[in-house]
Amino acid sequence: MVLTSVVMGRFAIDYGFPPTIAFLGGMAVGALAGLINGLLVSRIKLPPFIATLGTWNIFFALNLWYSNSQTIRSQVIDQQAPLLQWLGNTIEVFGGRIAYSSIFMLLLFVIIWYALNWTAWGRHVYATGDDPDAARLAGIRTKRVLLSVYVIAGVICALAAWVLIGRIGSVSPQAGYTANLDSITAVVIGGTSLFGGRGSIFGTLIGALIVGVFRNGLALLGVDVLWQEFTVGVLIIVAVSIDQWIRRVAS
Repeated sequence: MVLTSVVMGRFAIDYGFPPTIAFLGGMAVGALAGLINGLLVSRIKLPPFIATLGTWNIFFALNLWYSNSQTIRSQVIDQQAPLLQWLGNTIEVFGGRIAYSSIFMLLLFVIIWYALNWTAWGRHVYATGDDPDAARLAGIRTKRVLLSVYVIAGVICALAAWVLIGRIGSVSPQAGYTANLDSITAVVIGGTSLFGGRGSIFGTLIGALIVGVFRNGLALLGVDVLWQEFTVGVLIIVAVSIDQWIRRVAS
């Protein structure tokens, strides 16, 4: 996510590409990152956690190298590439302000919900996650399905980069460092099994809202950042423990 945000920013500001081209370049980088993860898991047969943990460190290092650890300021982006900040704009609804990024998130959830519940691809994803051997014997091309999931995940991370730029107004190589753990926490709290085969996009939406409200609540209470991270870590352990307990009971 952070790497693709840096790519978008540098393409638009440093290289002078039109903002649309910069955005598409970020999307391509996100898809490529997902493709690399997918190939490592589906073709080379690396454990998903190890593969994605390794590439996460590689992408982080590339992010610092490519950005020279420098932030592109919001004023510069606003003048030269306002499209990258567009999702940070707000509209008034019943006296309150709602960011375009929130509306964009809901639209994305609807699209993914439809794909997972009303398409053959979605059924193949659940079948592959639950029991890849049984899915393969049923005629599902499990490697292709797995690869497509990782590529789509990479594209979603690139879209999250667009949201991130709109949220903070700038392009920072140090932004979003807690997104990894927050995303894991959100999906597990939302009922998605870390072992595959169970979960819903609606549950993930609820989990994301819970994590967001939880973090904002701690910040509003004035809790030190150190203890905020401590509390989120405890929340992750509790959520994973519940997931394993449910799986044992179901089996």
